[in-house]
Parts: sequence; structure tokens; C-alpha cells
Amino acid sequence: MPTNEVSSVVVPDSKLAREVTQLIRDTESELLFNHSVRVYLWGALLGKQKNLSFDPELLYVAALFHDIGLTSTYRESQLRFEVDGANAARDFLRSHHISQEDIDKVWTAVALHTTPGIPEHMHGEVALVQAGAGMDVAGRGFDHFTDEQRTAVITAYPRGADFAPRMIDAFYHGMKHRPGSTFGTFNDDFLVYKDPRFERVNLCSIILNSNWEQQTAHSKPDC
Repeated sequence: MPTNEVSSVVVPDSKLAREVTQLIRDTESELLFNHSVRVYLWGALLGKQKNLSFDPELLYVAALFHDIGLTSTYRESQLRFEVDGANAARDFLRSHHISQEDIDKVWTAVALHTTPGIPEHMHGEVALVQAGAGMDVAGRGFDHFTDEQRTAVITAYPRGADFAPRMIDAFYHGMKHRPGSTFGTFNDDFLVYKDPRFERVNLCSIILNSNWEQQTAHSKPDC
């Protein structure tokens, strides 16, 4: 059974943390739940290493909500799954009368966790959710952790030998009904990998065929 402390990182055990834990356990598969707690642990470990300022409870809430948008609850949504998760976290925190400033941090952390190049320049909670997710899914920053730390985390919250294909499946099933939401992100990689019929949207084609270009073409005098 998971303990309240993993590799010197304490898993929050406040009333708020217990409630979000139960909500996510009831909503997500074991795959996504364990992944989400590991995201918190990797993020908190990195935060301690880098001496970043962050609120563990806010980081925990953001980490647990970050993939809820992939669940069946959102099978009709056309929003980006990250935004569904951010909105769910916002509503949960509002119901607990958390300050708007802290809600904004959590919303941003969840919404931007798949957006490279930006979160690392923002609040600690925002930076660490993205860093933790990158570590757990793709091994980004793998060597920043010791063997003991990695073993402790995956022992407490198992990853499983088949994590990679199962996680790809989770991404695919969470987004296949809203392919348009993947434009401008790397999330379309999951659709391309799983569905050979999927065609990426090409921004250059959009620009070259925009109304501006059509208008220009029509306004050119005949030779």
C-alpha cells in the first residue's frame, strides 16, 4: 500500500487532499491515478532539488487533475482535454473556497502541462506539473533522479512494464472524438500512431488557403 511519504516527499493528507484523492480514484483508472500521483512525486522531488517555491497541496491537486480530461466523463467534450482538467480542478477548488490566485495557478498548471517551453518560466506549481508529467510519460529528466528515488516512487505507485502502450491508448481514447483539439499540440501524435486514417492539419496550408489569400487572388487584374 502507498505510504504518506515516498523518498522524503510527503503526499499531502489534508482534508482537501483526501477529497481530491477520493474523487480521482473514483473517476480514473488505476493507470491514470498512479500516474497522476507519480507526477506529483517527480515534481516535488525536482522542486526540492532546484529549490523552487511551490505549495505541495496545490501541486498535488494539479497533478491529480491533470489527466482527468482523458476519462469517459469527457467523451462528448470538444475542448482540449487539458482545459477540461483545468476546469474540473477550478470547480473543485472553488467549492472548497480556495483563493482565486491559487485557483489560477492550478488551472494554468493543468492547462499547460502538455505545452513545452512555457511552464518552466512560470510559478513552481506550473513548472513542476509539466516536469513531472514529462518524466513519468517520456522519461524526460530521468537522470535527475537517483536509482533509489525512482525505485521508491514506482514501488509506492506502480508504473507497470506495459505502461507505455497503455498510456498511449489512454491518450488516444481521450482525444479520438475531438481531433480538432489536437491542432497546434503534439497530441495529434497519438491519433496518427493509433489511426492510420487520421490526417494532421497543416498550418501552412491553412495560411495559403485563407480568406486573405482568396481575396488577394480574386483582386488580381487579369493579364
